[in-house]
Amino acid sequence: MKARLAPLYLLSPDDPDFVGQTRRLRDLLADEAEVADPLPLGAALPDVDAVVFPQMVGEAYRRSGEFRQLGLPILVLTSEFGTMAMWDWEIINYLKAEGVSLLAPYSFAGAVTACRALAAKRELRAGRFLVYQDNPGEGGFQPSIFNRFYWWQDECGERIREKFGLRIVKRSFKELGANAKAIPDAQAREDWDRIRDTVPLADVSDRATLNAMKLYRAVRDELDEGEGAVAAGINCLNESAFSDTTPCLAWNLLYQERDLIWGCEGDTVSMLTKFIVHRSLRVPVMMSNLYPFLMGQAALKHERIPEFPRVDDPENYVLAAHCGYLGVVPQSFATEWNLRRKVLAIVDDNATAIDARLPVGDLTLSKLDPTFERLVMVEGELSGYAGYPGSDCRNGAVIRVPDGHALMEGLPSHHSLLSTGHDLPGFKLVGQVFGMQVEVLGGRIRTTD
Repeated sequence: MKARLAPLYLLSPDDPDFVGQTRRLRDLLADEAEVADPLPLGAALPDVDAVVFPQMVGEAYRRSGEFRQLGLPILVLTSEFGTMAMWDWEIINYLKAEGVSLLAPYSFAGAVTACRALAAKRELRAGRFLVYQDNPGEGGFQPSIFNRFYWWQDECGERIREKFGLRIVKRSFKELGANAKAIPDAQAREDWDRIRDTVPLADVSDRATLNAMKLYRAVRDELDEGEGAVAAGINCLNESAFSDTTPCLAWNLLYQERDLIWGCEGDTVSMLTKFIVHRSLRVPVMMSNLYPFLMGQAALKHERIPEFPRVDDPENYVLAAHCGYLGVVPQSFATEWNLRRKVLAIVDDNATAIDARLPVGDLTLSKLDPTFERLVMVEGELSGYAGYPGSDCRNGAVIRVPDGHALMEGLPSHHSLLSTGHDLPGFKLVGQVFGMQVEVLGGRIRTTD
């Protein structure tokens, strides 16, 4: 899906600078945006995601009211390089002071990010999230833990619908599990033989492999029956009794094949954050549990580990682990990747888990807050990995953050998104497109010598 942009002019559509820049933008943004026919500022607008000004002139100072009335994101891309022009700095600042919200990227990468975010916003309005669950948190395993999670509250789903126009469609995990079990072994083996040379296995039995492929096929078949599912999640831990496997391999394959965003534990807030960040910034992204060193025994006990890795300033470190390893990481994101037998006692004996690593280096933690008016982020560093045999953390990420106390006080959840790299300007553009404040916790990390 591409962003739809309407180019607006202030004086004349025949001005050579306006005509030339509009043509350039069509070429520069051909992969990211559809640029409609030019219109004058104040005209009725077609069905577009944003307006773009290919040219700014002094007339803008006298028409700030019309800018404010547009009701759509406003892009200023006035240089031949697909960015704001230096000479428009004062006009842009004036309009901002007059209450006009503008997207004025000063790099072409920023222009691309803005277009991708606009397309993601449209995709959310048109699409749906598919969530498999039955009675989450009311029964199943560990209900005293799972019934505390916000993503299962009706309020959460309603706020998502109001803010993003997104439909969350709920289906029965019990029925999905039964459908998967009913798939003949021969069909599952046929699917597996098609991909077996591309999916590394480590200590996974034939039975476990076939079960994983059956669940993949069951989800894939349901996706084929409907229209517009851009993400899917399963309440795979709390209600794991409904299945003889876990969806880890299915999420890997469906992302690789369909660009489908996945939701561990059916966490719609993590799914939504992941969708927005990945579609807008196109960086590797995944979700994991955070275990800040500051939490001490409360974190260690959950992972069944005796101590945190030894580091110089432990209050500014976090261990990230989920389902025994780092979490569900698609193969294309990983530096190392294996499908292994399950670790957690909560899932079936034939379940599997992904053991994978993201690249060491700059890393960003992020999560939408419960009001969906803020995107909270931490710029950190993935410094290495730590594993504890016999524990629930066989291969977790060790992450250094600028201020562990700020993270504890400001990050919305133990479920956090991990994305590679640092791109604060990109996150801010995403926030502008979606009408959200971007809050950075702890400042920017200082790289050690």
